[in-house]
Parts: sequence; C-alpha cells; structure tokens
Amino acid sequence: MSYRRAPDSWSITDGKDPCSRVLVRCYAELNDYLPEAPRQRSFSVPFSAAASIERLIAGLGIPAAAVEVVLVNGTSSRLDHNLQAGDRITLYPLFESFDVTPLLRLHDRPLRRVHFVADAHLGRLARYLRLLGFDTLFENDPGDAELARISAREGRILLSRDKRLLQRRILSHALWIPAIRPREQLAYLVDRLDLRGLFRPFTRCTLCNGRLVEVMEDVPDLPVPPGVRAAFKTFWRCEGCDRIYWQGSHYDRLRAFVEQLAKPDANPGRG
Repeated sequence: MSYRRAPDSWSITDGKDPCSRVLVRCYAELNDYLPEAPRQRSFSVPFSAAASIERLIAGLGIPAAAVEVVLVNGTSSRLDHNLQAGDRITLYPLFESFDVTPLLRLHDRPLRRVHFVADAHLGRLARYLRLLGFDTLFENDPGDAELARISAREGRILLSRDKRLLQRRILSHALWIPAIRPREQLAYLVDRLDLRGLFRPFTRCTLCNGRLVEVMEDVPDLPVPPGVRAAFKTFWRCEGCDRIYWQGSHYDRLRAFVEQLAKPDANPGRG
C-alpha cells in the first residue's frame, strides 16, 4: 500500500522532487504518531538523495527518543544510515520489558532502573506512580527545555501528551501517553513497560517523591493527632518533606487499587 498524508508532508526531499521511495512499517504505539490510514501496515514514503533514517523518522512526526530499534531490510541499522531506493524500513518502540540484545539499540542501554519525569499535565499520573514506588519527578511548569534536560541528564523516561516536546533531540527515552484519564494513563504505562514486577507500593511520598522510612509511635515529636497515635503503632515519615503516613482507612482503599492494578487484565476504573 502506498500512502501520502498530504502533498510533500512525508516527502523527505529538501524541496526537490522525490526520486525514490522506501517502504515503512511502524509497530506498537509508534502508530499513534501516524494518521489512521497507514497504521499497522506498510506504507510508501518518497525521498531524494542523501536522506537518512533520522530524517525519515522526523518527517513522519515520530520522536527519535520513542524509537529503539530500526531494521533496514531485516538488518539492524543506525539513525545515520542513508536510505536506498526500495529499502524496507521497520521501526520498533522502546523495549524496556524484555531483552533485545541481539539487535542494535539506538540508545546507550536499556533502563534497568525505571524512573520518570512527568510534564505539567500529568500530575495525577505522577502521584499514582509514586504510590507504586516509582521515582517520579513532577513540577507544575518547569518548561519543556528543563524537562528534556532532566530526562537526558538523569536517564529518566519523559512522560508527556505533547508530541512536540518528545521531538527534542536531546531526549533518549521518552513516551507519549495517549490516554486522558489518569487511571487509564497509569494502566497504559504499566502494560507498556511491563511494570507489575517492579511495584514497591507505599515506599514513596505521593506529594514530594521522597522515600518513606518507618518510625514508631513513641517518637516524641511525631506530628499526628492523639487519636491516631493511640490507634496505630507504626508510622512512616517522608525523608523529603517530613509528611507522616499511617495505615488508616485510606490505606485499605489504596491497597485494593494497587492489587487490582497488579493483575494482568487490570481495569483500574475511571479517575
């Protein structure tokens, strides 16, 4: 099938008439960056001389940070590989959940320590990830450039619903979140990166991302109401903001939510 989204929009030609074509196939959520017609199938893209895989990916509107493996005619290739007429280009997204060492990865290494930075529109998702124990940075509006720098400097997966942000060249690991509701976003991310085996619930502060350490009820300066101190024997203090946590009724609700999410066919509901 040949497909062109609009005149010249996928012509990788430097303004010249296209002289050759390649056949492209995108897998998994890379299709989310494409219009409806070419998703989950091969489509033809015109190009002119000296066009590279990197230019092809950019022309398709796919962030380079979202692509982990490129196959050219079945062989792993780098982004600077120059296209040849008739090439079959296959693009795969980030593989964080299983081993692809036989293939040439476009990034330095997989993320065995999975940690995140979320953009300003994903605050609720960030709190859910912290609830599950994932190191997740979030600020109300640090700016796109700062988010990209944090992701690149600290090796964090940048989470965003802004495709333009994910196009920044500095990024090496980034993921577009297609869902709108926070719980659906969380379920998508857990499935996409196969995170269930990495859950460490109730080990991070959902407000500041600090680690929680156990403290006993006999700590003199423990800032909790007298009734709470009398009812509970164990508390947790955030190392970052000193917020105190205990296993009240809210804990039972959250634990049920985490247990449901841990199931392979999880449906965390709305919210």
